Amino acid sequence: MSGLRVGVIGLGVISRFYLAALEQVPGVRLAAVCDRDAELLREFPDGVGRFTDHRALLAAGGLDAVVVTVPNDQHLPICRDALRAGLPVCVEKPLALRASEGAELAALAVERRVPLFTAFHRRYNTAVRELRRTLDGAAPVRSVTARYFELIEEHVGRDRWYLEPERCGGGCVADNGPNAYDLLRLLAGPMSLCSVEVRRDGSGVDRSAVLELSGAGGVRGRIELDWSYPGELKDVTVELADGSVLRADLLAGHDGFKQSLWHEYVGIVTEFAALLAGDPAAGDDGRGPDGVDALRVVEAAYRAERAGVRG
Repeated sequence: MSGLRVGVIGLGVISRFYLAALEQVPGVRLAAVCDRDAELLREFPDGVGRFTDHRALLAAGGLDAVVVTVPNDQHLPICRDALRAGLPVCVEKPLALRASEGAELAALAVERRVPLFTAFHRRYNTAVRELRRTLDGAAPVRSVTARYFELIEEHVGRDRWYLEPERCGGGCVADNGPNAYDLLRLLAGPMSLCSVEVRRDGSGVDRSAVLELSGAGGVRGRIELDWSYPGELKDVTVELADGSVLRADLLAGHDGFKQSLWHEYVGIVTEFAALLAGDPAAGDDGRGPDGVDALRVVEAAYRAERAGVRG
């Protein structure tokens, strides 16, 4: 069999989107899977390597790259091991729990000269891509607002670690914040936090938040997050210097909860494969989307909350 041989580490709720994408994208194929729960490995055919320890998967060889989709607190050790083994890594956002950890992984990837690709799936959304095309040649961007609303309990399924801040890195700011910030960065460039408002539940988990940001040339950004929304709402609105307003509904044309993710993860795998093939247009800089920058914004938001910095 030909094609890039990919191993998937972690078979939680998000893995199904990667597994489906690996079947659809030409030039890549699933070669191995890994999860601590041996029961989850039974559904895979004999031609796919099956492991309960990622170190055994790496030691077995026979892979060209790995996809890491484990709980957030395991991103650092598993990605570090894979990079040290010389394997390109596509890791589900966030890159790590803290910016210092993300920077460590980014530096290791440069040292070992292998790609480290953070998967921000919303940048591959059809409506977002159309919005980017519309912005080409348009008036300068004045502001960008990203809204990310969902009922988190509907999303997590058996992956209850999303609701454990020490494993997730926090609540909605840590989990949904990176995706929302990546949209702002994609459409208007890097930004810095100005203020934040956070609402926490009785157990201390941040369930909703509003982040105000600013970027070069006075561009403004706003991120609205809600983990207690009855249903799902994901959109981005761009205001231009000429007063015109453009909006992308990320769920339009994708009826049903999480249905938009199927085509977005095809986009992730497609770009990751292009990156491995040496396409200089893949990712932000030929290495992949910048996962460290998003972690810096998340850390700044929690720091500002503790300091009482509000808009």
